[in-house]
Amino acid sequence: MAEEKELSYSEAIEKAGSAIHRFRLIEVKGFWQEREKRNILYLFYEDMKENPRREVERIMRYLDLSLSDDVIRRIVELTSFKAMKDNPMANYTFIPKPVFDQSISPFMRKGEVGDWTNHFSPEQSQLFDEDYERQMKDANIPFRATI
Repeated sequence: MAEEKELSYSEAIEKAGSAIHRFRLIEVKGFWQEREKRNILYLFYEDMKENPRREVERIMRYLDLSLSDDVIRRIVELTSFKAMKDNPMANYTFIPKPVFDQSISPFMRKGEVGDWTNHFSPEQSQLFDEDYERQMKDANIPFRATI
């Protein structure tokens, strides 16, 4: 059996990225269109980074829960990117290296909104934007890449 060559980021996008991207867009679009009929709560990473307390409170309302301010504060603290990045149960560092080698690709990277733009060439960004616009033209999902 021939040894597989490790792909660069650009090669991986060209080889599989567009198919994965299209599948995810179709999946997201479908759930977005069903959100009212099926009582789906949509959360956006950018919103969670911008105001984590507000988003925890949205989850509580969705689940019809009432928690004390102290418990809400603790939830916000323990679900921060920094706390989760340091928590082996959230960052998956407890998984043995042969199963998931974090030195190749850590499960949690930076936790920054829009960081993906630093990994795309201008051509890849243009292709992504064009494909996104085509795939999502009839879905009014409020995505944003910055806070």
